[in-house]
Amino acid sequence: MKQRALTILWPSFLMAGVLEMLVFVVVDPSDLRWFGGEAVQLSRQGVYTVTFLIFWAVISLSGALTALLGMSADEINEDRGRRWPR
Repeated sequence: MKQRALTILWPSFLMAGVLEMLVFVVVDPSDLRWFGGEAVQLSRQGVYTVTFLIFWAVISLSGALTALLGMSADEINEDRGRRWPR
């Protein structure tokens, strides 16, 4: 389980960093607004941090869904019930 989690989280961490660099080459964090209204009240570092975590979460979810869809039914169901005491 730990191995599977790390094979999803580590590449998604790297790609979140790449995506953040690509986005903020084009977008200035001080110009961001909430859906066209009020300006975002975060420092530049705060905007970078929040967007990185959002990118990491979305890319990790994508990787986890891909790993889940790539598993057979037997692999998914083999651990069923072992974690709960009977």
